Amino acid sequence: MPELPEVETVRRGLLPVLAGHRLAVVEQRRSDLRFPLPVDFARRLAGRRIENIERRGKYLLIRLDADEVWLAHLGMSGRFCIDGPDTPAPGPHDHVLLRTDSGVCVRFHDPRRFGFMDLVPAEALDRCPHLAGLGPDPLGPAFDGAYLAGSLAARRTPLKAALLDQRVVAGMGNIYASESLFRARLSPARMAATVGGKRVDRLVAAIKEVFAEAIAAGGSSLRDHRQPSGELGFFQHGFAVYGRAGEPCPGCRCQPARTGGIRRIVQSGRSTFYCGLRQR
Repeated sequence: MPELPEVETVRRGLLPVLAGHRLAVVEQRRSDLRFPLPVDFARRLAGRRIENIERRGKYLLIRLDADEVWLAHLGMSGRFCIDGPDTPAPGPHDHVLLRTDSGVCVRFHDPRRFGFMDLVPAEALDRCPHLAGLGPDPLGPAFDGAYLAGSLAARRTPLKAALLDQRVVAGMGNIYASESLFRARLSPARMAATVGGKRVDRLVAAIKEVFAEAIAAGGSSLRDHRQPSGELGFFQHGFAVYGRAGEPCPGCRCQPARTGGIRRIVQSGRSTFYCGLRQR
């Protein structure tokens, strides 16, 4: 599933071609994605002006005129595609088609249909069930050591599981949890409640650094992620531990022949990668 860096990359790709423009044509090619699309979805979007595109965690918030927000989640395989002058004919997985007043065409493509969309009044956005429980954006000033220490203090769960809780770190996912914990030199199996003081400060710094670097790299393209331009992200080429079980980790003394190198364990049904020598 796309995580914060991938969604932020999509936001930045869409912003210059959609913000400030009206949706001249909207075609809805099916009635549902993961959930049913709003009633009269295409008709309600057509003619609307896009004021801005924001992000909360893994959600895109496309602000429309008349104080309404188009909420979009990419799910497992969803992506927005900006088409060039020779717009291809829609394929079976192109579910929503847009054309702006400037002639730009955008498709929402989702083979697995785990994405979803909704239209929400702007004044009700903070009460929207998808957004109401989200923690602060990890790239914003509210996400600091004091906040994270307080959020972890009562948690008797492994640290990685706590980080994947969207109420703690909005937008965190499996890849970036493993990468952030490696940088912070913290074991994913450590009890979350034991992380405070210098440890939590290292962790906050690591999360911010990893996310910022991944955004600059266009995200991680392992299977489905593409930027709206069609370009791949390339942060996956710099993974320190994710997907590298049995290999040595960068900047460490671990030797696969002696220590087994990077380890892979399963936590809550998901793969976790870490260095047992470096991370405690």
